[in-house]
Amino acid sequence: MIAIYPGSFDPITLGHLDLIQRGSRLFEKVIVAVLRNPNKMPLFSVQQRQEQIRLSTAHLPNVEVDSFDGLTVNYAQMQQAQVLLRGLRAVSDFEVELQMAHTNKTLSTQIETVFLATSNEYSFLSSSVVKEIARFGGSIDHLVPPHVAVDIYQCYAHQQTVSNPIKTEATQNLRSLPTQTPMETFPEWEV
Repeated sequence: MIAIYPGSFDPITLGHLDLIQRGSRLFEKVIVAVLRNPNKMPLFSVQQRQEQIRLSTAHLPNVEVDSFDGLTVNYAQMQQAQVLLRGLRAVSDFEVELQMAHTNKTLSTQIETVFLATSNEYSFLSSSVVKEIARFGGSIDHLVPPHVAVDIYQCYAHQQTVSNPIKTEATQNLRSLPTQTPMETFPEWEV
């Protein structure tokens, strides 16, 4: 049985990887399919994301990496897949994923959606969280595979250099100012 694990994977996280590994034990073949979405501004190109996933899943012989655009159901039919693999982190995920599963079922009664609950240690994790942490200089080494962390750090270091090539004296002075909470700044505020 072939399963498709679709997503943007911008970037792939350890949560994604956990789902891929577990899915690879359940299905004969898992195709990790990177969605090409022209309406989004991804951090990495489709090719970069595919390469990141390939490196992350090299130890899994029954996992393939591909990309697609359009409807996931059409792509699954083209690959002769019977299952769409999806992860659930929280109740909020369930609502969205259930609606998507029902919609996909109206498009193809031959394709089932299988949900896997995210492992506890990754229940908070998303690609957006990883990018937000990295953008503000936090460590993401415990959230993504090592080679992906390097790619992200390089990407944000490059963006910082491009957007702010010269640190002015005023910027450096601002960083040395003591921080104040709103209560210290405006004592009349009540909490």
